[in-house]
Amino acid sequence: MTLAWIVLLPFIGAVLPGLLIRAGRNACALTTGSVTLLALILLLTQTPAVFAGEVVQAGWDWLPWLGLNVTFFLDGLGFFFAGLILSIGLLIIIYARFYLSKNDPMGQFYAYLLLFQGAMVGIVLSDNILLLLVFWELTSLSSFLLIGYWKHLPAGRQGARMALAVTGMGGLSMIAGMLILGNIAGSYDLTVILQHGAEIQASPWYLPALLLILGGCFTKSAQFPFHFWLPHAMAAPTPVSAYLHSATMVKAGIFLMARMWPVLAGTDAWFYIVATTGLATMAIGAWIALFKDDLKGLLAHSTVSHLGLVTMLFGFGTPMAAIAGVFHILNHATFKCALFMTAGIVDHETGTRDARRLGGLAALMPITTTIATIAAFSMAGLPFLNGFLSKEMMLHEAAHTPWAGNPWILPALATLGAIFSVAYSFRYVFHVFFGPQRDDYPQHPHDPPAGMFLPPMFLVVLVIAIGLLPFLAQPLVTVVAGAVVGAPLPEFHLAIWHGFTAALGMSAIAVAGGAFLLWRHDVFNKLRLALPRPEAKTMFDALIGGLAAFSNLVIDGLHNGSLRRYLAFFVAACVAVGATAFISGEHAAGLRAPMPAPLIPILGWMLLVGACIGILFFHRQRLLTLVIVGVLGLILSIAFIYLSAPDLALTQISVEVVTIVLLLLALNFLPKETPRESSVTRRLRDGVLAGASGLGVGGLIYVIMTRDFNSISTFHLAKSKPEGGGTNVVNVILVDFRGFDTFGEIIVLGIAALAIFALLDGALYGPAARRLNSWIPDQERAKDRHPLMMVVATRVMLPLALVVGIFIFLRGHNEPGGGFIAGLVVAIAFVMQYMASGFGWAERRMKIDYHALIAWGVLIAGFTGAGAWLAGRPFLTSDYGYFKLPFLEKFELATVMGFDIGVFLTVIGSVMLALANLSRLARRTEEPVSDEPMDFRPVPDDESVEDNPAADSSPAGETEGRS
Repeated sequence: MTLAWIVLLPFIGAVLPGLLIRAGRNACALTTGSVTLLALILLLTQTPAVFAGEVVQAGWDWLPWLGLNVTFFLDGLGFFFAGLILSIGLLIIIYARFYLSKNDPMGQFYAYLLLFQGAMVGIVLSDNILLLLVFWELTSLSSFLLIGYWKHLPAGRQGARMALAVTGMGGLSMIAGMLILGNIAGSYDLTVILQHGAEIQASPWYLPALLLILGGCFTKSAQFPFHFWLPHAMAAPTPVSAYLHSATMVKAGIFLMARMWPVLAGTDAWFYIVATTGLATMAIGAWIALFKDDLKGLLAHSTVSHLGLVTMLFGFGTPMAAIAGVFHILNHATFKCALFMTAGIVDHETGTRDARRLGGLAALMPITTTIATIAAFSMAGLPFLNGFLSKEMMLHEAAHTPWAGNPWILPALATLGAIFSVAYSFRYVFHVFFGPQRDDYPQHPHDPPAGMFLPPMFLVVLVIAIGLLPFLAQPLVTVVAGAVVGAPLPEFHLAIWHGFTAALGMSAIAVAGGAFLLWRHDVFNKLRLALPRPEAKTMFDALIGGLAAFSNLVIDGLHNGSLRRYLAFFVAACVAVGATAFISGEHAAGLRAPMPAPLIPILGWMLLVGACIGILFFHRQRLLTLVIVGVLGLILSIAFIYLSAPDLALTQISVEVVTIVLLLLALNFLPKETPRESSVTRRLRDGVLAGASGLGVGGLIYVIMTRDFNSISTFHLAKSKPEGGGTNVVNVILVDFRGFDTFGEIIVLGIAALAIFALLDGALYGPAARRLNSWIPDQERAKDRHPLMMVVATRVMLPLALVVGIFIFLRGHNEPGGGFIAGLVVAIAFVMQYMASGFGWAERRMKIDYHALIAWGVLIAGFTGAGAWLAGRPFLTSDYGYFKLPFLEKFELATVMGFDIGVFLTVIGSVMLALANLSRLARRTEEPVSDEPMDFRPVPDDESVEDNPAADSSPAGETEGRS
C-alpha cells in the first residue's frame, strides 16, 4: 500500500491549501510542503529494494473484466521520475511561497499544484496502462489550471487552451496506441507488456501502435512540429514554468518513451521516427531560443531543444544512448529548474524579463548572478559541470550513429544544435547579468529573500557536485538505465575525462561557435528576420479557426434546432440498421406456438389502438390530447394487473397521476391548440417512419416471443430471498441486484427537478417576467378556485394517504410496493393539498426545503450503499436479519430499507419542487387572492375592496394562494 499512498497523498493534500489559507500563507505553504515531503519520504523508504534490483508492486482489482485495475509498480525508472517530481516539487513549493504576491490566491495555486503532482506521480508508478491513461489526461487538465492560473491575462488563458488542445489531442492518439499494444500482448499491465517485446514488434499492428503512442509522447514533450504550445505556456507564474519544464509535464512523454523502450525500440521505424524528430527539435528549438528576448521564452525553447536531445538519444535505440538519455534527464532537471527560478527572480526584482532592458545586474544581484551563471554554463555544456558530462555522451553517441548509411549527418547536426545551445546559454548570462549597469530598470534590482534563492542554490550545488564527482550519480543512472533497457547494461563509467575523442572536438567546436554567434548576434538576428519565418502559433490558430468554421457549417446545416428533424434522423437510422440486419440475416419459424387471445386483452388492445389514433387526429387540441394520454396510462396499468405485475401497475398509475397534474399546470401557460406547422410531405414522411419503426419493433417482439431463450428472471427468482432477503422480486431487483441503476436514476430524477427549477426560475426575471406580468388568461377563471368539497375531501384523504404510503413503503420488500411507489403516493397526497387550498396556504403550513429533500435522499441512498464497504463487500451490497422485540412478532430488517428511504425522499422532493415552481409562475401571472383554505367570494367583482375583507387579506403585490 505504500505505493498507493505515494500517489494518493498529493490528491488528498490538494484539499488542504484551500482550507488552511485562512490560517495564513505560511501555514498554507507549510501544509503543502509537508504533503509532498511525506510522499517523498515514503518513496525513499523503497530505496534499498529498488537499488537491489527489485520491482515493488501493489494494487487491487477495480474493473477486472475491462482489464482496468488499480495496480502500481516501482522500478528504477519509476523511482527516478517520482523522486524528481516530488523533490523538485518541494523546492517549487518553497519558492512559490515568496514569489506569489499577496493578490494571488495561494491556496488555489497549491491545490492545483498538488493535483498536478499527484497525476504525474500516478503516470510514473502505474502498472496498468488504462490507469496510466487516466493519470495522463489528469495532467492535461491540471496543467490547464496551472498555466491559466493568472486568469486575468489573455496570454495565460490562450496558453492554457493551446496546451490542453495539443496535449489532449495527443492523449487521444496515445489511448488508441496503448489499447492496440495491450491487445497484442494480451494484457493491459505494463509488467506483462514489457515481457512481450519480440511478439509486439513482429505484429502487423506494431507500426500503427508505435505511431499513435509517439503521437502522445511528442505532443506532451513538445517535439517538432508540436513544440509551439510549450513557449506559450510561459504565461503561467514562474514556479509553474519551472516545475513543468524541469521535472514534470514535458518529461511525461520522455518517460513514456523510456518506459516503452524495451518493446518499441530497436527497429528502423523507431530509429528514423524518434531520432529524426528529436534531432530536428533539438536544432530548431535551439535556433529559436537564441533570438528570444523574453528570458522565459528563451528558456522555454531551450527546454524544447533539450527534450529533443533526450528524444534523439532514446531514438538511437542503443543501451549506451539510453544511459546518456537518463543521465541528461537528471542534469537537465537540476540546471533548468534553477534557471527558471533565476528568471523569475530577475522578473520579480527588476519588473521585467526582457533581455533588451536588462544587463549589468551582476553587481546589483550577485547571488542571483552566481546561481544563474553556473546553471547556464551547465546548460551550455562547459567542463566541470554536470551538463558537460551528458553533452559529451550525447555527442559521442551521435558521432558513432549513421543516418541512412551516412556517418556525418547526425554528428554534424548534433554539433550545430550544441553550437546554438552554447550561444543562447551565453546570451542568458552576458546580456542579462554582465555589461554596463543601466539607469532605466523598471524597479531597482536587488537580490531576493532567502526563500527565493535557496531552492535554486541547492540545485546549483548538485550541478557542481555531479560535475566534479560524477561517480556520485553512477549508481542511480545504472539502476534507472537498467530499468529502461530491460537487459544487462554494457560497462560504462561516468567521468570528466575520456581522452581526446571526437566528442571532445565537437564540444570544443560548439563552445567556439556559440561564442562567435553571441559576438555577432545582431548580424545573425538581422539574417533571421530577412528569412521566411513560419509561425507555428499562427498556423495553429488558422487550423483551429478553420475547424471551428467547418464545425459551424456542419452544425448550421444539421442542427437547426428542430427536435422533429433530429428525431426523424434518429428513427430513420434505427429503421435502416434494423432492416439491414433483417435482410442480411437468416429466417426460420419460431418453435413456440402463439396462445389464443382472450376477449379482455383484445378489448384492451383495441382501446390502446383507438387512443393512439385519437391522438393522431386530435393532437393539436392539447387538453384533449392530455386526457387521451391519461387514458393510455390507465389502460397500461390495467394491462400490468392482468399480467400479474402489480408493482408496475402501481408505479404506472402513480406516475400517470403526478405527470398529468404537472402537465395540466404547465398547460395553463401555453396555447390551448398547437398551430399547424408541418406540410403534407413532412407528415407523410413522419407517418412512413413511424409505421416502419412500429412494424419493426412489433416484429422483433413477435420473433422473441415465439422462440425459446434463457431469461435472467430465473436467477432473480432463485436468489431474491436467500441473497436479497425479500420475496418481492421486482423490489429486490431495484434496490439490490440493480441498485446501482436505481441510484443513478434517482440522481437523474433530482437533476431533472433542479433543471425545471432553473428554467422556471429564470422566467421570473427580466423580459420573461415582464411578459408574465402582462399575460392575460385566454379563458375566464372560476370564482371558486378552492371549493369547499375538495378542501374537505383532501383534508380527510391526507392522513389516509400518508398511512397508505408508509404501508406501501414497509411492505415493498416482500409485497408490491417500495420507496418509489410510496414516494409517489405521498407526493400525490401533498399535491392534492396544494390543489385544494393553493400553494401559498399549503406552503406556510409545510415548510420544507425541497432542494434539501432531494439532496438528503441521494445522500442517504449513497451512504447506505457505501456502508457495504465497512463489511468488505461491494457498493450497494445488501444484508438482512430477523429481530424480535417485546410485544411484537419476529420481523425482518434489511439494509436496503435505508436505500429505499433515499428513493422515497428524492421522489417526493422532485415532484414537489416541480410543483412549487409551476405554482410560482401561476401566482406571478394572476391577481392576489386570499390565502385562506377556501376563497369563495360571495360579493360581486364590482364591489369595493372595503366591503370585501377577504380580498384584502394579502398585502399588495403578494400572490399567495395559487396552485
